[in-house]
Amino acid sequence: MTSARTSLGFVLVDGFSMMAFVAATEPLRIANRLLGGAAYAWTVISEDGAAVTASNGMRVLPDADMRTITHLPWLAVCSGFRFEAGPSTALRRWLVALDRAGAVLGGIDTGCFSLAAAGLLDGRVVTLHWESLPVFRERFAQVTAVESLYELDARRFSCAGGMAATDMMLADIATRHGGPLATRVAEQLIHDRARVMAGGQRRSLVERLGSHDPVLVRAVALMESHIEAPLSLTAIAQQIGRSPRRVQAVFAHHLGCSPGAWYRKIRLEQAHALISASERSITDIAMACGFVSVAVFSRAFKRQFAIAPSALRGARK
Repeated sequence: MTSARTSLGFVLVDGFSMMAFVAATEPLRIANRLLGGAAYAWTVISEDGAAVTASNGMRVLPDADMRTITHLPWLAVCSGFRFEAGPSTALRRWLVALDRAGAVLGGIDTGCFSLAAAGLLDGRVVTLHWESLPVFRERFAQVTAVESLYELDARRFSCAGGMAATDMMLADIATRHGGPLATRVAEQLIHDRARVMAGGQRRSLVERLGSHDPVLVRAVALMESHIEAPLSLTAIAQQIGRSPRRVQAVFAHHLGCSPGAWYRKIRLEQAHALISASERSITDIAMACGFVSVAVFSRAFKRQFAIAPSALRGARK
């Protein structure tokens, strides 16, 4: 534990997640109030000193222009789902300069895209929002990206965004000022407990499916882990030790559809996420999601989402 003042920086990238930014800073404000002083001080930064628009349309006026800051002990890159083009050359160079000056660097939500593009995450373990993980893993194979709530090491940190930012900050408060203070901060936030670092981002399959049926849960788990090369119903049934007819009956009872229809829905949702958050071609995405042709994929996608894949890509521009 330490009573030293901790100086932090948050650089906001256009389209950043307001939810994650607030979830990261509110625990610090509350810690200051409970400690009766400014144990944490933070600076909000943008590339050029101008206001930055969050994903919800709200604008935040920063405290500083990144060009005026040459050193910070700790800096978080806050971004959202507008990361396709990658960080500007100026932002990359600034992050590298801060790293050379000894800063602890990290990403909130999709902030790791900027750090990885600057070559600052090679060989490290990071996390991002679960919807962004497939794109990040494809783009930065030299970085180990896991689906945890947050990751911390001596020089890097990352969190999945949303309330995971609060969990990460509560862990920081516990390290610097002790567990009792972190608990009091959590109580002020009506956050019943600080979740552990390795906790999953998504609800369990049991919660998502609304069923404890082991046949259903194991079958869907197999589907979610075999997107590019889909398993046949026979193969799924064999792996879980049931007959194909039994698997079909379980899906009809709990989900009101066939295993094939549910599997197709999983693959199309993955395709939707890739189209929305990456620059991969529609053809590549169709193949990556287990479709034999673009024509088959496009028809299925339009039936599912009432929009063609190309139209979705065009609407994002």
